[in-house]
Amino acid sequence: MSGGAARTGSLPHDIVRSTPQGASMSTLLRLLPALKPVIWRYVAGLSVGFAATGLGLAIPQVIRALVDGPISAGRDSGSSRGVWVAAGIVLALGVLQAAMWYSRRMLLMGPMVGVEHRLRTSLFDHLLDLSVSFHDHWESGQLLSRASTDLSRIRRWLSFGSILLVVNVTTAVVGIVILIALSPPLGGIFALFAIPTAWLSLRFQLRYRVLTRRGLDQAGALATEVEESVQGIRVITAFGRSGEFADQFMDAARRQRDTEIGKARSLSGIRMWLSLLPQLAFAVCLAAGVWLVRDGALSLGDVVAFFGTAAFLLWPVRSLGFAFADVMDATAATARVFEVLDTAPDVTDPVDPIEDDPDPSRIGELLFDDVHVGYGDREVLAGVDLRIAPGETVALVGATGSGKTVMVELVPRFMDVTGGAVRVGGVDVRDMTRQRLRGQLGMAFEAPQLFSGTVRENVLVGCPDADADQLDEALAIAQAGFVYDLPDGVDTVIGEEGQSLSGGQRQRLALARAIAAEPRILVLDDPLSALDVNTEALVEASLRRVLQGVTALIVAHRPSTVALADRVAVLRDGRIVATGRHDELLRSDPYYRQLMSLEVTS
Repeated sequence: MSGGAARTGSLPHDIVRSTPQGASMSTLLRLLPALKPVIWRYVAGLSVGFAATGLGLAIPQVIRALVDGPISAGRDSGSSRGVWVAAGIVLALGVLQAAMWYSRRMLLMGPMVGVEHRLRTSLFDHLLDLSVSFHDHWESGQLLSRASTDLSRIRRWLSFGSILLVVNVTTAVVGIVILIALSPPLGGIFALFAIPTAWLSLRFQLRYRVLTRRGLDQAGALATEVEESVQGIRVITAFGRSGEFADQFMDAARRQRDTEIGKARSLSGIRMWLSLLPQLAFAVCLAAGVWLVRDGALSLGDVVAFFGTAAFLLWPVRSLGFAFADVMDATAATARVFEVLDTAPDVTDPVDPIEDDPDPSRIGELLFDDVHVGYGDREVLAGVDLRIAPGETVALVGATGSGKTVMVELVPRFMDVTGGAVRVGGVDVRDMTRQRLRGQLGMAFEAPQLFSGTVRENVLVGCPDADADQLDEALAIAQAGFVYDLPDGVDTVIGEEGQSLSGGQRQRLALARAIAAEPRILVLDDPLSALDVNTEALVEASLRRVLQGVTALIVAHRPSTVALADRVAVLRDGRIVATGRHDELLRSDPYYRQLMSLEVTS
C-alpha cells in the first residue's frame, strides 16, 4: 500500500494542520516580495475598485436629488429637463462603473499570473536545492499540489479575492456611514444588524480555516495515491491487488469529499445569514422609514436614497462569505507553499568555496578520511578510511546494510558526514560548490532514473552540449545500441521514467549517461544488476577501456563486476575491514570469501 502516511515529513491523511488563529494576515504578507515588482498595478486595480464602488454609491444620491427636485416640482419644462439630466448622469455613472470593473481585471490578471510564475519558479528551484533526504521524507503528491493547485489558488485570490474583500468591507463601512448621515435612526438600525453579522463571520472563519487546510492536505495525499498507483501498476496488477488499491483510493477520496462537503455546508450557512440579516434590516428600516416619512422626519428623496444605498450594500455584504472563504483558502495555500520554502537545505555551498585544484597531482583522487555518518544513536559509517588514487578502480563490497550506498551518496554530497571528511582532489567536498563538485562526477545507480524525454536528452543530461560522436561512444560502451532500432532512434521519446524499456535497457542508458559526462571520478552503485550474463560481459569489457585513467568507485555484488577493479575494499559494520586484490582476498579473508560465495550462488 501507499507508504506516504508513514513518512516522517509527509502529511498523513488523517492529520489536520491548521494555520494558527490570527495568523492569516502575517501569512499572506509573506507574498509581498513576489508582489513587489507589480505592486503599482495592484494598487491601481484596488484604486479602480474603490472608484467603481464610489460611483455605485453616488447613484442613489443622484436619484435623491431627482426625487426632491424635478419630480417634486411637478410637470413643468424645467423639471422635465432635470429628469433627463439625472437619467443621463445615472447612465454615465453606470457605464463608467462597468468600464472601471473591466479596467480592474485588465490591470490585475496579467501581473498576477506573473506573480504565480515567480512563486512557482522559486518553489521549483528550492525543491531542486533541497537535499535528497527531504525528498525521501515528503510525499510527491504533497509537493505537486503545492506547486500547482496552491499557487493557482494564491493567484486567484491576489487578482480577485483580495480586491473583493478590501473593497466590499470598505463599501459596507462607508455605506453604513452614508445611511446614518441620511437618517440616524434608520442608519442605526442597519448598523445594529452588523453586530451579529460580524460575530457570525468570525465564527465562520475559525471553522473554515481548519477545513480548508485539511482539504488541501487531503488533496495532496490523494495525488500521491494516484501517482504511486500509476507508477506501481505492474506490481498491483501482478499481485492482483487492484481492488485493495481502489478501496484505499476510495477511502482517501471519501475523506476529501467529506471535508469539501463540510466546507460547502459551512459556506452555505454563512451565506444564508449574510443574506438574511441585511434583508431583515432592510425590512425593519422600510417599516420605520414609512413612519418617519408620514411624520415628516424624512423627505421622500431621503428615503429613496437610503433604500437605494441599502440595496447597493446587499451584494457587498452577501459576498463577504465568499471573500472570507477565499482568505482562508489563500492563507492555507500560502502556508503550505512556505512550509517548503522555509525548509533549509541540509547541504549548502560554502561561503568561501575553493575554486582551484590546490595540488594538480591529486586531481581525480577520492579519499574517505575517518568518515562517520550517524542517524540518532546509530552510526552507519564508523570511521571509514579509504584512498582511491587517481585513475584507480576500487570495488566496494559488503553485506546488505553495511553502508555501501551511504558511502556512494557522500561523494556528490547527497548528504554530509557527521565526522571526518570526504575529499576529492585533496579538497574537502564541503569546501567546493555543489556545481563544481558534481561537475567532476559521473554516477549510475542500481535503480536508474530516466525522464520523459528522448534517448538523447536522457543520456546527455550531464553534458547537454555534447556532440553526436560523444553520444554514440557512450551508447556503444554501455552496449545500448538497441536505441538505434527504436522508431526515432536516439530522438525517440521513451516515456515517463522509461517504463517502455526493460530494466536492463534502462540500466544501460543510465550507465551511458554517466560515461557521456566524461567525469574525473565515476561512481557506480551496482549498475549492471539487471543485465543478462552475455550483455554484462560485453559491458564490462567496454568499461575496462573507459576506466583506464578514470578514478572509479564501484559498489559490486557479482564477482564479474569485482573483477573490473584494481582493488577491492570490504565494508563491514560501517568500517573498511580489508582491502586488496580480488584473488588475494579470496585466499586471505574468510568474510570476503563468504560474501562472494553468496553472490555466486544467488
